[in-house]
Amino acid sequence: MVSGGKSFVSSPPAFSNDTKKLLICTGNTVSIFSISTGMLIFELEGHTDLVTSVIVVSSAGSASNIICNCWTSSLDGTICYWDFSLPALIKKVEVKLPIFSMVIPRLSSLSVKSDSTLPNHYAFISTEDVKKPNDKDKDWRGQIRMVDLNKSRLVGGPLAETLKPEILAVSSSGEFFGIQNKRKLHIWKVPCKDYKYDEVKKIKLHHTKNFTTLAFHPTEMVVAGGDVTGRILLWRGVGKKTFSEKVTLKLENEEDRPGVRGDDDADSCSTWHWHPSEVKFLRFSSDGAYLYSGGKEGVLVVWQLDTGLKKFLPRIGSPLLYFVDSPDPTLSSVSCADNQIHLLKMPRMEVMKSIAGIKPPCRFPQIYECLHQGFVFNKAAGLVALPTETYCIQFYSLVDDREVAEVQICERNYQPVDDVTVVLTLSALSIDGSRMSTVELKLPEDGIGGMVTLKFWDYEPDNRHFILSTVIYDPHSEARISALAFHPSQNMAVSSSYGGNFKIWVNRSDIQHQMLKKDGWRCQSVGSYKKRPMTAAEFSTDGSVLAVAAEVVVTLWDPDKNVLLAVVGETIMPNIKLSFVGRSQYLVAVSCGSNAQLSVWDLSNLSIIWSYKLLAEAVACTTDSAHFAVLAVIPTLSKQSSLDEFMLRGLDGVILLFSADNPVPISMWSVKKAKGGGLAFLDPSLSFASDREAHSQMLVYINGDHEYVIFDPFNMEANETSKIHREGNLLFEEESGQFGYTSVYGELPKFNAKTDLASSLTFVPSDKPWETIFSGPSHVLPPLSKLCSTFLASLLEKIPNE
Repeated sequence: MVSGGKSFVSSPPAFSNDTKKLLICTGNTVSIFSISTGMLIFELEGHTDLVTSVIVVSSAGSASNIICNCWTSSLDGTICYWDFSLPALIKKVEVKLPIFSMVIPRLSSLSVKSDSTLPNHYAFISTEDVKKPNDKDKDWRGQIRMVDLNKSRLVGGPLAETLKPEILAVSSSGEFFGIQNKRKLHIWKVPCKDYKYDEVKKIKLHHTKNFTTLAFHPTEMVVAGGDVTGRILLWRGVGKKTFSEKVTLKLENEEDRPGVRGDDDADSCSTWHWHPSEVKFLRFSSDGAYLYSGGKEGVLVVWQLDTGLKKFLPRIGSPLLYFVDSPDPTLSSVSCADNQIHLLKMPRMEVMKSIAGIKPPCRFPQIYECLHQGFVFNKAAGLVALPTETYCIQFYSLVDDREVAEVQICERNYQPVDDVTVVLTLSALSIDGSRMSTVELKLPEDGIGGMVTLKFWDYEPDNRHFILSTVIYDPHSEARISALAFHPSQNMAVSSSYGGNFKIWVNRSDIQHQMLKKDGWRCQSVGSYKKRPMTAAEFSTDGSVLAVAAEVVVTLWDPDKNVLLAVVGETIMPNIKLSFVGRSQYLVAVSCGSNAQLSVWDLSNLSIIWSYKLLAEAVACTTDSAHFAVLAVIPTLSKQSSLDEFMLRGLDGVILLFSADNPVPISMWSVKKAKGGGLAFLDPSLSFASDREAHSQMLVYINGDHEYVIFDPFNMEANETSKIHREGNLLFEEESGQFGYTSVYGELPKFNAKTDLASSLTFVPSDKPWETIFSGPSHVLPPLSKLCSTFLASLLEKIPNE
């Protein structure tokens, strides 16, 4: 059994002390990636639930020996201490409460000597009181607790209680930590030496809006907080009275504290505002001169602390979640909501490398969800093609658990506040993966301007990329396309529409066109059946038969001659999926609606064999046998079925394995997040285990969150969990480092006295000055109305008024 597709951005990552590795929380494990190659090296396995934090022990005072130890916390209620150079689990602390966040102030390697003499550190965790009833409006289930890591026990009672568990933040010096709780910031000061539970002092800072994040200055008593409106509040002189070790006299002008609310212990509070929506993270630079912020608009903002001046890294293309710096001041990382972590070269903020996980599902408004198809598989290569919110198709390797390529289907600058105007509704891949077809729907504005676009793409092995071959606007007039499929062996494809017809497209290029590379796709034939909407289409395994669903009936066609061969039965609800089983003897039809049904037809006598009232989300068929698998969604259970509800808690779907001639399932597996999931049998030539039989086909299941598992459905005893690593992942070469000026600003360009001097003394005005008015960062471009007027004015000849 192979699992993958975990989120890389569920929690902030952490750099190793030598800045050669990045530790990322991925599901129940901690994945360690190489900074130089961006490839997975190994994983830390030991937790049984989601890992929520990873904290690397700093190497302060240990310059000769690089420390490779870290602490991790998890929702399984444990805290683990690791040596990730081996890797090996050294110690496990049982808290027996789900840990949502953890900080360990003053954590360093100075007191780490051996496994038996672990540092006498205290961890502060954000947890949940599971004994209280889960009433979000009344009961305060969130708690901040203190844990003695040496004695493996909780210390004292809760330091604070909240409605829900909050995320903890800690200063780089380890002197302060805190949380945001609605419109307040709770800040604690950690004593320097060994301390008791009641010695941790706390203050509160207040605001008129709900906080979303906070950060501590590395050297000064400065605290920054971000709120839901995009504002950043900066408190200076925080805790001078409460946290002072000496008793100080009351200030005469205590009320003269600009921006400070009530009795908050701070000297002043200033407000900055640039972000249009909530601030997702705040982070001070290691020297304390700058403050980094990010949010939904996908722009990294750098604030100069003394002046408030801003610098931007725009066009990242996804909402930002976390910003983490490394022991090397020239290296940082930013985590994005599209499951990517970008490694940044500082201070220029250039993206050096990206560690990309599988893209999350597209979040469209509910009225457009029915237009969205999902994803398709390249079974021969073990790839899945997924649409993204930035109008791309991501190709993700299920074998290697990493991104292979990304194809931009239509251009779009990332603007999170924009309304959805285009939806990628369908995509299809040929058997060998050399052809791709996509369908995009431009949504009408006020009922005007909608358009369907069908595109064909060719794969270029030399460039390892898809290039656009043919664009067809409104291929079925104004009707939407319901299905798209490629012929298994010919350059042929079929598209069906709700307008009542289907079209067969072919790509036949003569020698002259091949030399000029002007080949394209054209419509060969059009078919229809009683003007009924065509809701699904699929070629048989050998390509000799084309099955097209005309609502409740299935029509069989000769694709070459476009001749109707037969009409198969009739169902209650319209068919939305058709799949041929094995050598095309059986046909599986899936219908939707209130009377959803799964039907199996024998094409030799055009009769139904058996059927189930089943809400099928996906169907996968084998190519060399009469087996197929169905992903079914379990309907909402009634109140009377309390026993079933207890048994199926958290499980909303099942995978059923059938033989086409037998209605009794061979096997059944309960799964989570079945809605929006998919199934596929992968090519038997793909190797997942050395002892697996070559003829056995592996089944892949992807859930609604794009997490997947690959297993052998015919031999469950052999499905032990394993990890697939690409050859060479465990071996990586050390890169030659850059030092001094080049490590910060890069190498200087070579100066050519002749060309550079001539170019500096010669100025050639552009004959197209309007070309640059649309260039620039997306967040600083003027409105489109102003750009268009300037553009049109540049095209008109100006005549002086005499």
